[in-house]
Amino acid sequence: MQSFEHTPPEARALLSRPIRDLGLRLEGSMLEKYVQQLYADLAAKGLTRFRPGVYLSDEWACPDKEPIIGVPFYLADPKIAELEKAVNDLEDEREILMYLRHEAGHAFNYAYLLYETKEWLELFGPFDRPYIDDFQPVPFSRKYVRHIAGWYAQKHPDEDFAESFAVWLTPDSDWQRRYVGWAALKKLKYVDRVARELASSPPRKALEVAVRELPVEEMAATVEQYYREHERGEVALFSEVPDAELEDIFARRGQDLRPAPAFLLEHRKVIVDKITYWTGVRRVVIRKLMEAIGKRARELELSVEREREAQTLIEVVAFATTLAMNYLARGGFTERG
Repeated sequence: MQSFEHTPPEARALLSRPIRDLGLRLEGSMLEKYVQQLYADLAAKGLTRFRPGVYLSDEWACPDKEPIIGVPFYLADPKIAELEKAVNDLEDEREILMYLRHEAGHAFNYAYLLYETKEWLELFGPFDRPYIDDFQPVPFSRKYVRHIAGWYAQKHPDEDFAESFAVWLTPDSDWQRRYVGWAALKKLKYVDRVARELASSPPRKALEVAVRELPVEEMAATVEQYYREHERGEVALFSEVPDAELEDIFARRGQDLRPAPAFLLEHRKVIVDKITYWTGVRRVVIRKLMEAIGKRARELELSVEREREAQTLIEVVAFATTLAMNYLARGGFTERG
């Protein structure tokens, strides 16, 4: 896990405190304006009777069949957001709204029990299909929309609907034109029609009694325990980063050099974002891969020639993408043995 040493002291001071004792609230936080934007988006689509509750929890989620949206607690406080930024990659405004619209799709599905209808099942598939984290996507399939990074709609029928709803809900998505000729257009038209039909109908499952899963006031773990707990289950394949290829990309000597780890850290988020988006490999895997590349570059004392930074960035992205595709196809970054 990345060190917290680069975060402000006032942020590190929170590590030992139980999350439930931090007094975090959505109201008045920087998150509130995004929730209001979500409600405005829904109202603009005519869904005036559907306003799902939003609460702070440990991750982005809709509890199973509950029309309510959980949002990561670290987004409600600037100090904890600094910790998240040091350890992971903090969501920006665009990503926050993308996730809110996606989770609203789940909540809409659950509020109106769409997943129980014959048409929904025929269009999206069995709702009770098991979830698989490392699912095998079909890149560029026209049967599914693109919204969250990766080919996320392919993960599960419920995610397929949520992604379709999010694309439909997003202002200026121009889905009618963008998805012409795609099989996914039928799903978008379904969302559009059903939303119009239900616009004036109250949810079949009352929003007010939705059951929250792990609300922030029940999170007994300390902030540090939360981050270490989330690290334990992550992939540990990162000793496989090949030295020879790193030495081809980076330099050991030359004029006007910049340390490779600093260069990689500067570009890490955009690299992780784009490789996750185009390969479908889980974000946590790509992030850990980039951290491992940076760590090995530091150990090898590699650098970047400043006049070749643009070319080096292209090489790094191509190299990391190839490793990611190996992971997707074979379960590892390089061939063992």
